[in-house]
Amino acid sequence: MPLFVKPVFHEKIWGGNRLKDFGYDLPSDTIGEVWGISAHPNGRCEILNEPFQGQTLDQVWNNHRELFGDFPSQEFPLMTKIVDAKSSLSVHVHPDDAYAYENEDGQYGKSECWYIIDAEEDAEIIYGLNTDSKEVALDKINTQDYDALFNKVKVKPGEFYFIPAGTIHSIGAGVLVYETMQSSDVTYRLFDYDRVHASGEKRELSQSKAKEVIEIANENINIPTDTEIIENHKRTQLVSNDFFTIVKWDISGTLNYMKPREFVLVSVLKGEGQVIIDGAVFDLKQGQNFILTSDDLDTIFEGDYELIVSYL
Repeated sequence: MPLFVKPVFHEKIWGGNRLKDFGYDLPSDTIGEVWGISAHPNGRCEILNEPFQGQTLDQVWNNHRELFGDFPSQEFPLMTKIVDAKSSLSVHVHPDDAYAYENEDGQYGKSECWYIIDAEEDAEIIYGLNTDSKEVALDKINTQDYDALFNKVKVKPGEFYFIPAGTIHSIGAGVLVYETMQSSDVTYRLFDYDRVHASGEKRELSQSKAKEVIEIANENINIPTDTEIIENHKRTQLVSNDFFTIVKWDISGTLNYMKPREFVLVSVLKGEGQVIIDGAVFDLKQGQNFILTSDDLDTIFEGDYELIVSYL
């Protein structure tokens, strides 16, 4: 039986209300992130269907590891989000596994990737630094000489970016992003445009830790994708590395789907249809998220929709 999950909404100072376009009933007009599939303590998704209805994903992970191929990790390893940047996010960086384990109570580090769902004309992201010297980068950070330091990239819908841990980055205003990442919420803010909380206090920066974990390499920017046609459907492998494999499916009609791993995470980006799993029929629509588990052996997708599938 698949695990359909209830999303978790997070208000952000830079958030908006575009996520309502995915059919979500937003609790406010400043929702920056919807955590579509998450077992993280800062946003545990609830299971919507039997036999685990009402339990959270981390509970099912801890008590029924057989559904995930008895995967050995203590924590559920992946998380998916949609990010609505009404204004620019802070410029920040995430640690790798080793640093996070030692300095953040044993948490995962955070490598992530972005599929650009939509972007206003001339919208930008920040990806990496305009220097190949960490010494120069640290000097500019210490003197707050940011204008020429951050590498700004104009983005368009359909582009894909892999952001390994240690890479300085930010999503700019007017960009809507589907994000898959390691299950981590550790962020070190480097620069935040002097924004303040409702209380009037400036948002906290974490520059000392950010400077420790910054890596300079920018070679992964807008990585090429690999597309093939399977049963008249377009399969695009966006990335595959030690952290995750991400595949986008453009389905029109019927697809007999074979899981590549014991469990996979599925998000419906657009369209509607059905998924038939071992004879049981489930309706699918934009904004839904679910997990195909080890128990789900025979899967058929029917309809016209776009999916993002993530797995280890």
